[in-house]
Amino acid sequence: MTARSLKSPGSALRLPQLFSVMDRYITGELILPFLFGVGAFSSLGVSVGALFDLIRRVTEAGLPLSIALQVLALRFPEFVAYAFPMSTLLATLMTYSRLANDSELIALKACGVSILRMLVPALAMCLVVTGITFAFNELIVPAASFQATQRLASVLNEDNPSFQEHNILFQEFQQVTKEDGEQKDELARLFYAREFDGDRMKALTILDFSQEGLSQIVSAKSAQWNSSQKTWDFSNGTIYVVSPDGSFRNIVKFDSQQLRLPRTPLDLAENRRDYNEMNIAQSLDYLDLLKQSGDTEKIRKLRVRIQQKYALPFVCVAFGLVGAALGASLDRAGRATSFAISIVIIFTYYLLAVICGSIAQVGTIPPILGAWLPNLFGLGAAAWLILRSSR
Repeated sequence: MTARSLKSPGSALRLPQLFSVMDRYITGELILPFLFGVGAFSSLGVSVGALFDLIRRVTEAGLPLSIALQVLALRFPEFVAYAFPMSTLLATLMTYSRLANDSELIALKACGVSILRMLVPALAMCLVVTGITFAFNELIVPAASFQATQRLASVLNEDNPSFQEHNILFQEFQQVTKEDGEQKDELARLFYAREFDGDRMKALTILDFSQEGLSQIVSAKSAQWNSSQKTWDFSNGTIYVVSPDGSFRNIVKFDSQQLRLPRTPLDLAENRRDYNEMNIAQSLDYLDLLKQSGDTEKIRKLRVRIQQKYALPFVCVAFGLVGAALGASLDRAGRATSFAISIVIIFTYYLLAVICGSIAQVGTIPPILGAWLPNLFGLGAAAWLILRSSR
């Protein structure tokens, strides 16, 4: 055999390694602190946020222990998702502070490796964790949290507050063509109900603008959605037919009457999910309903929450870079010090996130700015720390 025949078939096509030995080494050092952080922070979060309340319900409200354990398991993914960014901060801070303490970063600098190059493994891990966090918050957390709420409410026979709504306002629009050919949306009907008890709308008033001007007014004591016929069954009401000049042309009283109106008001009132129990797609659908209700306060709040759902996973990048840059500048920081610094940074971030979110909800700043400003602040702090460490 010739020497050429001893070579493996793929040796001539061997691709360069994506990660160097340094990258693999630092990545391996990051994994264990990250897993430790996920376990520690998620356990702490579930204990404070769910476990103590469930223990109180078991002892005082008679909640079965089996149901309590099921609810605890369903609530756990929410706290795991919250733990991912915190664990990224802890892992990078502990790893790079240990490398600095053992003079390994100095040795890498002596070999010509810049601080920016050393942070590549941390950035890669942050991006991976960002994707995992986004997937958790979209695919697992909303559904699990909703099931936990429903199971707890059904066992304790609690009324779900989202079944009952007051002052339900729905605006139905229709597209009309003007004389010049321009198409625009105009108000077709205005639907108002004083309350919804989970089964019936009560104290309803409907203004019909589908014809030129106000054509009729429907007032009823109650109404219920007829799912089989796709209509509303109105009870004990009056229909006022209005003439073009604004006078009442006819008045019709009825005990029961079916009207073909959209189901949207019921969907608006029957939303049973809290903000944390909806993913982005469900939140956007609910936002479309709220836009037709005219409730500006709820609309602003939901818009801020939607932007926060986009922004939260990317805090992993900000936390990771801050932790890596800060750890590289700490020569003698032990694990206890790293953990304490992580707690301070996490508390500062979430305090800033609450403040910015609240300011955005009152309309002082746009929702996108209120959600992303804490991340921008974290990235700015990371950039400053990296430049300082590079000197």
